[in-house]
Amino acid sequence: MRKAGVVLALAGICALSVFLVNCGSSSSRSTGLLYVLSEAASTVSSFAIDLGNGNLGLISDKPSTCAGSNCGLPLNISLDSTGKTALVLNQGPPATISGYTVNSDGSLSSPSVAATLGNTAVAMTRDTSGQFVFVVDEGNGSPTDCATTADADCPLLWVFTTQSGSTTLTPASIHQLSRIPSSISAITFTPQTGSQKTLVFVTNIQDLSQPPVDNTLSVFSIDSSGNVAESKFSPYSTQVNPTVVQAVNTNPVGQNTGGLFVYIGNQGASAGGMSTMQLCVTVDSDCSQDQVDNNLLKPIGTLLSLGQKPVATLVDPTNNFLYVACNTSNQVFAYRITTGTGILSGLTPPSQPTGAQPVSLAMRAGTNSANGFLYVADSGANGITGFTVGAKTGILSNSIAIVFVPGAPSGMAAK
Repeated sequence: MRKAGVVLALAGICALSVFLVNCGSSSSRSTGLLYVLSEAASTVSSFAIDLGNGNLGLISDKPSTCAGSNCGLPLNISLDSTGKTALVLNQGPPATISGYTVNSDGSLSSPSVAATLGNTAVAMTRDTSGQFVFVVDEGNGSPTDCATTADADCPLLWVFTTQSGSTTLTPASIHQLSRIPSSISAITFTPQTGSQKTLVFVTNIQDLSQPPVDNTLSVFSIDSSGNVAESKFSPYSTQVNPTVVQAVNTNPVGQNTGGLFVYIGNQGASAGGMSTMQLCVTVDSDCSQDQVDNNLLKPIGTLLSLGQKPVATLVDPTNNFLYVACNTSNQVFAYRITTGTGILSGLTPPSQPTGAQPVSLAMRAGTNSANGFLYVADSGANGITGFTVGAKTGILSNSIAIVFVPGAPSGMAAK
């Protein structure tokens, strides 16, 4: 659960870095947009991204992240595939999801209530097809019978259906969990032979029917109506204290040269790590419908050492590069994903420093030979760190710090 106390930023301070070129609202709109949640002010700030150099211009530092009252801290923001609507997950309790439409200048509308959940939210994600929205919560109290008995205090996996360009969420199912989750990732893909498949991956930090330590990854299959079934071999053992998970389909569009891989960040006794699991590799022609239906994951490669407490991951649109923010060591790591095997290799340099306590990542991808831009929300520094992303290499460079006036940035999204 994220700490409730946040440091309030001083009102009226304008960004001191040249990276933020406009302090105040702007009626102009760039083709790039960045949205940043503020835990200090419970608002969503909108920035225009100059696609030539990544500079940010403030469009608006409103609206509120909450459509009602007592929403708690804003955790995640997610744009739909059209870029016309956004959803914000508020921690609660009770957890809520606020819905927004994107205005013509790139700012967001006033929020509507898209969904009201129970308990205290942990994280929200969309599947890659845009059909589903998933939320995990950590439950309330200390239930001990979550594996066998229905209990409203148990952690839950919430499933909603939605449509592109809409802020309407339709409840599809609620699945009771027997473990306290720490992160979630979802993916929709079509195996080499067979029909479309949606899978949800959840890391767990406590088994409520066992002693406190758990260290597992649960895998769930979602049918076309949004019903949930835990996979046959789930849960899988992970490294100690799994903190973040990212599922990636490395197949280029229209090709079968990659596979489906799951990357799991964890925090050990002294350093963080990143491990890889493989569902299937189509280049080897072993991605059968039966294998996918069984969701049999197997560990591959070796545990990679990285900074302390990895908390956020991001994959570029080509699925060639993976970026990891480490909260305690104040770093962002960059890896190349080997398409056919899923093995990660560090870029040069392998990491870049960020501001204090990075908590989330957002990318405005480049096009063709044009560079992209990666932004890091530094909660402890009340700021944002920006990087240029090499168009072909994925390498991070040109780090510049940005003062975030509302304070305590959390979730981010870019387009």
